[in-house]
Amino acid sequence: MSNLKFRKVINTTGTVIHTNLGRSILSSAAISNVEKACGNFVNLEYDLETGKRGHRDVVTEGLIRLLVGCEASTVVNNNAAAVLLGLNTLSKGKEAIASRGELVEIGGSFRLPEVMQNSGAILREVGTTNKTYINDYRNAVNDNTAMLLKAHTSNYKVEGSVYSPDITEIVKLARKFNLVVMEDLGSGAFIDLSKYGLPKEPLVKDSISAGVDVVTFSGDKLLGGPQAGIIAGKKKYIQKIRENPLMRCVRVGKMIISALEATLRIYVENKEMEIPPLRWLARPIQNIESTAIFVSGKIKEIFGEYVDVSIDVCMSQVGSGALPVDTIESRCVAIQSQKVSTNRIAELFRKCETPVIGRISENKFIMDMRTVEEQDFFCIVKAAETVVQKLKK
Repeated sequence: MSNLKFRKVINTTGTVIHTNLGRSILSSAAISNVEKACGNFVNLEYDLETGKRGHRDVVTEGLIRLLVGCEASTVVNNNAAAVLLGLNTLSKGKEAIASRGELVEIGGSFRLPEVMQNSGAILREVGTTNKTYINDYRNAVNDNTAMLLKAHTSNYKVEGSVYSPDITEIVKLARKFNLVVMEDLGSGAFIDLSKYGLPKEPLVKDSISAGVDVVTFSGDKLLGGPQAGIIAGKKKYIQKIRENPLMRCVRVGKMIISALEATLRIYVENKEMEIPPLRWLARPIQNIESTAIFVSGKIKEIFGEYVDVSIDVCMSQVGSGALPVDTIESRCVAIQSQKVSTNRIAELFRKCETPVIGRISENKFIMDMRTVEEQDFFCIVKAAETVVQKLKK
């Protein structure tokens, strides 16, 4: 088993939800539920009341309904799949009107216009990069229009002279012409993050309350669960999406469902600080500084005069396209040497038995302590001992 490619790493990059490092860390409750699902037969598609075949959405649908106020929901493997499935089901062969300023590109060069094209929906762009008005949507409606599509620009921000209509205006227009409104919220948020000192993100429940027919969002990122795409909204549309043959291609299995169920229950119980990404984003600076003091002290003992070690002010970020321009003050352990390049130090930490992944800034190897907890101390210390041995050879 020592040759397994999947390895634990210590994330000191300062990016809390790091796409390349596996995105959100699950809560202990979610991990326990996944372990139970993997090690046992479970009622994935079995109705314990009737003894007949059930539907896997039953496990999560009631919780999602309770949290966001929707009539129904379904879960697929990621938010891009959720958008693709919604468009293919509700706008295939017909026009979906979208603001030019919301035609986003997400990670890995996946672009919303290309997702729309492959869904079979016909993109009708309106407005400009920075300004789109409700009349732009109204003037574009024609006999072949099926949908008004709203996309939250979660991975970038246009500032300055900007305007876009409120979702309630879009819903009102859609009702007038009997059109479907679908909103892609991207990261998705169940709680107001501003109470933890973070910028406020649009809440899923607010879109549902505004009358949006179908809302799509990620199960990980700001929600803090497993990678998944959640589709919530009106029952008649969710049922059509469930019946789409593509649903079989993008549905999730028992591991995702079990992790998502446990994560949703945490929100129902108002215990969101049990979700690691949210806990780290809300982590008090004094706590981070205490960790930095402890880790820097250990590293100084190990490296001696071979490197300069300091505790510096740095900035963390959410990551994975969420709150892209917003940063949070943090503390880092910074390592610099006159004897060896910073790139070499970073490489050696990266190649340890348990890799420590940091970043380079101002010719220093930076280890942001925001996501480092007590159980990580041993791995960082052991990595430092390994790096010193290799540097002195």
